[in-house]
Amino acid sequence: QVQLVESGGGLVQAGGSLRLSCAASGRTFSSYAMGWFRQAPGMEREFVAVISWSGSITYYADSVKGRFTISRDNAKNTVYLQMNSLKPEDTAVYYCAASLVGGKGSYEYPYWGQGTQVTVSS
Repeated sequence: QVQLVESGGGLVQAGGSLRLSCAASGRTFSSYAMGWFRQAPGMEREFVAVISWSGSITYYADSVKGRFTISRDNAKNTVYLQMNSLKPEDTAVYYCAASLVGGKGSYEYPYWGQGTQVTVSS
Protein backbone atom coordinates (compact mmCIF):
# COMPACT_ATOMS: atom_id res chain seq x y z
CA GLN A 1 0.00 0.00 0.00
CA VAL A 2 1.29 3.43 -0.95
CA GLN A 3 -0.23 6.75 0.04
CA LEU A 4 0.66 9.82 -2.01
CA VAL A 5 0.34 13.52 -1.23
CA GLU A 6 1.06 16.19 -3.84
CA SER A 7 2.06 19.77 -3.15
CA GLY A 8 3.51 22.78 -4.93
CA GLY A 9 0.66 23.75 -7.20
CA GLY A 10 -0.50 27.33 -7.59
CA LEU A 11 -1.06 30.25 -9.92
CA VAL A 12 1.76 31.32 -12.21
CA GLN A 13 2.08 33.54 -15.26
CA ALA A 14 2.84 32.08 -18.66
CA GLY A 15 6.56 31.49 -19.03
CA GLY A 16 6.99 30.89 -15.32
CA SER A 17 8.00 27.81 -13.36
CA LEU A 18 6.64 25.59 -10.63
CA ARG A 19 7.96 22.50 -8.91
CA LEU A 20 5.49 19.89 -7.79
CA SER A 21 6.34 17.39 -5.08
CA CYS A 22 4.73 14.08 -4.27
CA ALA A 23 5.49 12.56 -0.88
CA ALA A 24 4.90 8.84 -0.47
CA SER A 25 4.33 6.80 2.63
CA GLY A 26 5.59 3.26 3.05
CA ARG A 27 8.98 1.62 3.00
CA THR A 28 8.59 0.24 -0.53
CA PHE A 29 8.58 3.55 -2.40
CA SER A 30 11.80 2.66 -4.20
CA SER A 31 10.09 -0.39 -5.71
CA TYR A 32 7.59 1.71 -7.66
CA ALA A 33 7.74 3.56 -10.91
CA MET A 34 6.18 6.98 -10.40
CA GLY A 35 4.08 8.90 -12.86
CA TRP A 36 2.59 12.34 -13.19
CA PHE A 37 -0.76 12.84 -14.89
CA ARG A 38 -2.98 15.86 -15.33
CA GLN A 39 -6.62 16.56 -15.95
CA ALA A 40 -8.06 19.79 -17.26
CA PRO A 41 -11.77 20.64 -16.83
CA GLY A 42 -13.92 18.61 -19.20
CA MET A 43 -10.93 16.63 -20.45
CA GLU A 44 -9.65 13.11 -19.98
CA ARG A 45 -6.81 12.52 -17.56
CA GLU A 46 -3.59 12.50 -19.55
CA PHE A 47 -0.09 11.20 -19.05
CA VAL A 48 2.66 13.75 -18.37
CA ALA A 49 5.81 11.88 -17.28
CA VAL A 50 7.07 8.69 -15.67
CA ILE A 51 10.27 7.74 -13.89
CA SER A 52 11.54 4.24 -13.17
CA TRP A 53 12.09 2.94 -9.65
CA SER A 54 15.81 3.73 -9.83
CA GLY A 55 15.39 7.08 -11.56
CA SER A 56 17.52 5.98 -14.47
CA ILE A 57 14.69 5.95 -17.03
CA THR A 58 12.29 8.77 -17.73
CA TYR A 59 9.66 9.33 -20.38
CA TYR A 60 7.60 12.39 -21.24
CA ALA A 61 4.51 13.32 -23.17
CA ASP A 62 5.38 15.24 -26.33
CA SER A 63 3.46 18.25 -25.04
CA VAL A 64 5.86 18.74 -22.11
CA LYS A 65 9.12 17.35 -23.46
CA GLY A 66 11.94 19.85 -23.03
CA ARG A 67 9.97 21.91 -20.51
CA PHE A 68 9.20 19.49 -17.67
CA THR A 69 11.62 17.30 -15.72
CA ILE A 70 10.66 14.39 -13.50
CA SER A 71 13.02 13.27 -10.76
CA ARG A 72 12.93 11.31 -7.52
CA ASP A 73 14.72 11.05 -4.21
CA ASN A 74 14.21 7.56 -2.81
CA ALA A 75 15.83 8.51 0.49
CA LYS A 76 13.06 11.09 0.96
CA ASN A 77 10.27 9.01 -0.58
CA THR A 78 9.53 11.91 -2.90
CA VAL A 79 9.07 12.43 -6.61
CA TYR A 80 9.23 15.85 -8.25
CA LEU A 81 7.99 17.51 -11.40
CA GLN A 82 9.90 20.63 -12.37
CA MET A 83 7.79 22.62 -14.80
CA ASN A 84 9.40 25.43 -16.79
CA SER A 85 8.15 27.68 -19.59
CA LEU A 86 4.61 27.08 -18.48
CA LYS A 87 1.76 27.72 -20.91
CA PRO A 88 -1.94 28.39 -20.27
CA GLU A 89 -2.70 24.96 -21.75
CA ASP A 90 -0.74 23.38 -18.88
CA THR A 91 -3.54 24.44 -16.54
CA ALA A 92 -4.92 21.32 -14.88
CA VAL A 93 -5.07 19.31 -11.71
CA TYR A 94 -1.82 17.36 -11.50
CA TYR A 95 -1.75 13.90 -9.95
CA CYS A 96 1.12 11.65 -8.99
CA ALA A 97 0.66 7.91 -9.15
CA ALA A 98 2.60 4.77 -8.26
CA SER A 99 2.91 1.55 -10.20
CA LEU A 100 5.03 -1.58 -10.05
CA VAL A 101 4.88 -1.60 -13.86
CA GLY A 102 4.93 2.03 -14.95
CA GLY A 103 3.87 3.21 -18.37
CA LYS A 104 1.66 5.86 -19.95
CA GLY A 105 -1.73 4.44 -19.15
CA SER A 106 -3.55 5.59 -16.03
CA TYR A 107 -4.96 2.05 -15.71
CA GLU A 108 -1.44 0.84 -14.89
CA TYR A 109 -1.33 2.87 -11.67
CA PRO A 110 -3.22 1.51 -8.65
CA TYR A 111 -2.17 4.27 -6.26
CA TRP A 112 -3.02 7.96 -6.70
CA GLY A 113 -2.65 11.19 -4.83
CA GLN A 114 -5.46 13.70 -4.36
CA GLY A 115 -4.09 16.14 -6.93
CA THR A 116 -2.79 19.70 -6.86
CA GLN A 117 -4.11 22.55 -9.00
CA VAL A 118 -1.81 24.33 -11.43
CA THR A 119 -3.16 27.45 -13.11
CA VAL A 120 -1.17 29.31 -15.74
CA SER A 121 -2.42 32.75 -16.66
CA SER A 122 -1.77 34.35 -20.03
